[in-house]
Amino acid sequence: MNKLKLTLAGTAIGAIAGGLLVATPAFAEERTCRGTIRTATLDNVRVPPGATCTLLGTRVKGTVKVERNATLLARKVNVEGNVQAEGARAVSVLAGSIVRGSVQVKQGGAATVTSSRINADIQLDANRRYLRVNNNRVGGSIQVIGNHNGAQIHRNSVKGNLQCKENHPKPTGSRNSVGGNKEDQCRSF
Repeated sequence: MNKLKLTLAGTAIGAIAGGLLVATPAFAEERTCRGTIRTATLDNVRVPPGATCTLLGTRVKGTVKVERNATLLARKVNVEGNVQAEGARAVSVLAGSIVRGSVQVKQGGAATVTSSRINADIQLDANRRYLRVNNNRVGGSIQVIGNHNGAQIHRNSVKGNLQCKENHPKPTGSRNSVGGNKEDQCRSF
């Protein structure tokens, strides 16, 4: 009788464990973007090297990744994760877009973030073309560091800090509402 109970208990545990293994979620899918994606819901978006991607009213449940020499134009997008670019030609997040993570553009060309809501940070680091950060609501900080060819930072509402340093030429800016500190090159903005 005890052997029967042990066998039934082992079978029940095996069935439960097997059911848990079967019920695990699949990995999120990545959509490669070359061209335009309109109103759609996607897991993750990747803009491959040299490609141009336009997102119009697109919802991204994960991250948008912009690769070397690629261009992203995102208008009225809703991104649950981050917009990340390293070595990109240009990145634009515009016109009523919502990014629940950060916008990070590093070692690339131009970047524009305007009239959008960014729940975490905007980080523009070591870019070599003109940058614009205007009319945004930012839940974290704005960091503009080590960029060349100028930057414009106007009329942002920032909960964290506004930090600018080592930019050539010095950024221009005004009428930013900052909950933390205005630092270095941005202290008068």
